[in-house]
Amino acid sequence: MGRFNLKIWQIMLGGALAVLLSGQIAPIEALHAINPDVLVFLFGLFIVGEALVESGYLAYIGHRFFSRAKDPVQLVLVILFGMGMLSALLMNDTLAIIGTPLVLALASRFKISPTLLLIALAVAITTGSVMSPIGNPQNLLIAQGSGMTGAFLTFGSWLLIPTLISLLIAFVVLRLLYPEEFISRPLIAGPAVPSDPGVTLPVRCSLAIILLLAAANIAASLLGARMVVTLPLIAIGAAVPVLLFSGQRWTVLRRIDWATLVFFAAMFVLMESVWQTGFFQTFVDGSMVSSVPMILWTSVIISQFISNVPFVALFQPMILQAGGGTTAQLMALAAGSTIAGNLTILGAASNVIIIQNAEKQGQTISFIAFAKVGIPLTILQLTVYWIFLSVV
Repeated sequence: MGRFNLKIWQIMLGGALAVLLSGQIAPIEALHAINPDVLVFLFGLFIVGEALVESGYLAYIGHRFFSRAKDPVQLVLVILFGMGMLSALLMNDTLAIIGTPLVLALASRFKISPTLLLIALAVAITTGSVMSPIGNPQNLLIAQGSGMTGAFLTFGSWLLIPTLISLLIAFVVLRLLYPEEFISRPLIAGPAVPSDPGVTLPVRCSLAIILLLAAANIAASLLGARMVVTLPLIAIGAAVPVLLFSGQRWTVLRRIDWATLVFFAAMFVLMESVWQTGFFQTFVDGSMVSSVPMILWTSVIISQFISNVPFVALFQPMILQAGGGTTAQLMALAAGSTIAGNLTILGAASNVIIIQNAEKQGQTISFIAFAKVGIPLTILQLTVYWIFLSVV
């Protein structure tokens, strides 16, 4: 706006302050609206993600991943499936921060279009995060807000296969739209990246904790029991080795994404105020909250205007209040609100994060370039999720 560059967290905080100062919501109601479980979870995962960067372990893992790629086809496949699977564990916003410099370095080294690799990264972390309750913030809201038992197993059993198919579709679309970048030529891997066991040990312990606790929850679900460890405890448990044993703990704490935590706290306040007015509810009819295809398309379209996380914060209570909340409906909400990030840049905060970090290095993705890939890709992916959620 003119000479002012407003960040998304500043806009959300401004909205929360506006409803507080105007009396639209009482301070005590605002306090109760903030979901501490979500903030604790994000705080823990942000620590693990930042520690991965600071310790150099991310660069080491990245080299191990990408050194296997022998040509552009393999490189894009590794980005799509490698980053996609990682986003199911580390949350897509975290990977947007740490993955952008990684793919730009690959584009420079291998003389491949940075636009292609940036879009591949954006699509990978958006699509891959669909299949996990900790893959993105909106999935976390769905798992927490619905009281879902066995969240890892539920998301995996409903969304794993269509997500893998959707990642493969993303590769086909990128290859069709950027044929010149896939001309066969050898890629020469760079020198090996050293990994100091003494520095990386806390981070490796953190990743092991996430995997073990997630596996424990899946096992408990298979046995018919509730989650052994809640999602916030998984994140805090994973952060403990970094906070206790890493010599970089203070650097990590300074550099984690505090702005996103402010964004979420403010969003809970603003969305609660909007909910109390009944304004949003007037635009939604019964079919939008009961039909799987309608939930999918409504999620994609409205997320372009208010972003996917605020949309889920408003829309999920309507599904539950209407007597819905079946697993198919909740999975449709998760898939639709997440895949919305593939349609346009404005569909997901992770897209904006990638562009902001890329512009620091002199690269960017234009709105049209993103939409050229995103529009056909989103239609195809929504069709896949529609079929699977209807059949399952």
